[in-house]
Amino acid sequence: MGGTIGVIGSINTDLVTRIEAMPALGETRPARSFHMGFGGKGANQAVAAAKLGASVSMVGRVGDDMFGRSMRDNLVAQGVDVAHVRTLRGVESGVAPIFVDDDGGNAILVVAGANGHVDPAAVSEASGRLRRCALLLMQLEIPLETVYHTVDWANEAGVDVCLNPAPAVARLDLDRLRGVAYLVPNQTELAQLSGLAADTPDQAAIAARSLLDRGIRRVIVTLGADGALLVDADGVDAIAPVRVRATDTTGAGDAFIGAFAAHLAEGFGLRAALHRAVAYAADSVTRAGAQEAGATRAEFETFLQQHGLA
Repeated sequence: MGGTIGVIGSINTDLVTRIEAMPALGETRPARSFHMGFGGKGANQAVAAAKLGASVSMVGRVGDDMFGRSMRDNLVAQGVDVAHVRTLRGVESGVAPIFVDDDGGNAILVVAGANGHVDPAAVSEASGRLRRCALLLMQLEIPLETVYHTVDWANEAGVDVCLNPAPAVARLDLDRLRGVAYLVPNQTELAQLSGLAADTPDQAAIAARSLLDRGIRRVIVTLGADGALLVDADGVDAIAPVRVRATDTTGAGDAFIGAFAAHLAEGFGLRAALHRAVAYAADSVTRAGAQEAGATRAEFETFLQQHGLA
C-alpha cells in the first residue's frame, strides 16, 4: 500500500480520572471513574496511519516499567513497526494524568519521561530505515533539538517531513524548519507561529502565507469542524468539512495527520488525501478516546459510503 511512513515522536499513557469538582490543595475527594488509554501525539498518528493499512515505523522511547511494556505491546498489536522504539533502563515512561470535572473542565499534567530521550542519536540510529520512508511525521512532544536535526537530515536525504507544531511552543525557530514539506498547525498554533491573527479562514490564509515566506513548502491549517485549508505556492484551497455529531474530539488532529500521511503514501494526490483526512478525523470524533476512536480501513470505507464520499 505504498511507501513506509516514519514517525518520530512521543508515546504516552493517558490516566483519565473523572471527578465532580476539582479538589482544593490538600483535599481528598471521591472520583467518579478512572480510565487508562494509550496516547502521545506520535503514537496516535502512527496508529491512525497503521489502522488505514499503511506501513508505519516508529522511532521513540519508553521506560522500563509497566507503562512502557504495555505501550510497546499496543503499537505492535496495531501493526506499527517498533524496531526503533527502545526501552530505557532507569527511566519512567511518558504519562499524562488528566482530571475532568462535571462541567467539562480539565487539568492535565504531562510527564515527558522517556520521550525526553528521543534525541538526535535516536534518529541517526534509525536513519537507514527512515531514508526509505515516503514521509516522516513529527510533533513537538520530543526535544526541539531532535526536530531541527531531523529536518536538516531529511532535507539532505530527500525525504519529505510533515511537522505538526503541537503542543505550541513560543521558542520554535522557523529558520530551522526551512524545507518542511507540510506544516500542519491548528489556528491557535498558526497564530503563535506567525504572530498574526488566525481566527477566521481568511486570516488563517494570510498567516499561513507568511510561513511560506519563511521557507515552509506547504501549510495545512486544521479548522476543526470547519475542515481545513491548504496554502501553498498555487494559492489557497479550502477542504470542506464532513458534518457529524461529535462525541469526543480528543485526538482528532492526530487522526487527521495519520490519515493524511496514509493516503499520501498510498499514492492519493495531495488534495484527495486531505479530503480523506478531514473525513477520517470527522469519523473519529463520533467515538470516545484517542487511538481507540480511529477507524480501520474497512470501517472508514463504510463511513465514506454512508456520507456519499466513496
